[in-house]
Amino acid sequence: MQLSTRQILEFRKIILGHYEDSGRSFPWRYTEKTLPSLPEQKAAERRGAWGVLVSEYMLQQTQTQRVVPYWERWMRLWPRPEDLATASLEGVLREWSGLGYNRRAKMLLECAKIIVEKHRGKVPATPEELITLPGIGPYSSGAIACFAWNYPAVFIETNIRSVMLHFFFQDQGRVGDRELFPLLAQTLDRSNPRVWYWALMDYGAELKKLAENPGRRSAHYVRQNPFQGSLRQIRGAVIKALSEGGRQDAAGLKEKIAGSLKTLAEEDYCKALKALEKELLVAEEGGLYRIR
Repeated sequence: MQLSTRQILEFRKIILGHYEDSGRSFPWRYTEKTLPSLPEQKAAERRGAWGVLVSEYMLQQTQTQRVVPYWERWMRLWPRPEDLATASLEGVLREWSGLGYNRRAKMLLECAKIIVEKHRGKVPATPEELITLPGIGPYSSGAIACFAWNYPAVFIETNIRSVMLHFFFQDQGRVGDRELFPLLAQTLDRSNPRVWYWALMDYGAELKKLAENPGRRSAHYVRQNPFQGSLRQIRGAVIKALSEGGRQDAAGLKEKIAGSLKTLAEEDYCKALKALEKELLVAEEGGLYRIR
């Protein structure tokens, strides 16, 4: 689909107009206007880029409002990659507890170490560099480059996808991202991509509140499984117990986490432990489990 200049301008006017009137505010959003004047600007810009990277790790499969207090506490503890790079995995997982998908915390710790060792403490500025870091895929590499450094990357996530489906594929279902990417490239405001993507995401967040969420017409739409009683819930409980209580045997650990769960089948408990060991989050020594 090839859009006319008029279509592009009208689309941008709607999206940016909504952002000016109803745009959301999050502590990891920053622009050049929010930075201090030189010589402090370079240091502040680096902190801003690091904050963006941390937020993208936390926001993966997690609601934005849940992330805010975690991000704020994290940035007080580890305001620079250098600070996080010296932290213990146990301490990192303890601060992450409650966000879920604990692999993200481990990969963020590894990421900080690589940024310090290979990039002199500076968050890389291009998607090509960012995607080499642990836990960063095609979306995250584009989003971090854009929001941290105003790089005109082309990327997509659930809110952006909803916007494109709503405006350009109203009568179609099972629309794949390969059909959306050319439109994203055509409509991208390359003069200020950071604000443009914020505007897209905020508009998409409003659309998802509609009875008929446009995102459901995507070929990539997947209904999320319930958290209660899931392996994900058990894994989170194990990590929380070990990060707070130190080494524990399997029986004692199970007893400790059982109180926070409605049900805990032995088979699911064993699966969760084995998965955590395989992912190098938990280790077993002499019958005792601990954070690696």
